[in-house]
Amino acid sequence: MSGTVTAVSSSGEYSFTKGNRDRITLLAGLGVEGDVHAGVTVKHRSRVAQDPTQPNLRQVHLIHEELFTEVGAEGFEVKPGDLGENITTRGIDLLGLPVGTRLHLGDEAVVEVTGLRNPCLQIDTFQAGLLKQVVGRDEPGNLVRKAGIMSVVVEGGVVLPGDTITVRLPAEPHRPLDKV
Repeated sequence: MSGTVTAVSSSGEYSFTKGNRDRITLLAGLGVEGDVHAGVTVKHRSRVAQDPTQPNLRQVHLIHEELFTEVGAEGFEVKPGDLGENITTRGIDLLGLPVGTRLHLGDEAVVEVTGLRNPCLQIDTFQAGLLKQVVGRDEPGNLVRKAGIMSVVVEGGVVLPGDTITVRLPAEPHRPLDKV
């Protein structure tokens, strides 16, 4: 299974959206070089307020570009970096990957999937009504989170738009993704 990096984004300040870049550098055990969310321990404000010593399982945020088309059909305009992701992908069912999946990005970088992004109310501040598009319920009534996945950096390296993403699933039994 493989896909493509369509955009890379980062921000050195706490902001909802992240600016697109020509490249980002992933640092093993830390995240995106220069990004406000990089670090060994949690950097998201709500998590820091709960316990600043928690391990950072949200070093790199990935979103599938196909989500932008889906919400676009409902009248929303979302572009790479708008929802705060670091890496925008195409061609991989990110939400269907199990915990522990390794994504090889380009020639060097490897991230390990830790879980689903838990969308927050800031999404509705960005565009009113968008939160309802990225969080919903399936037919049995289970909560469905569509705003991407979170990961940690296993091997550092430069990631560029156009890079190939190779998926390496963990040994079975697979654990489905849950919010982190």
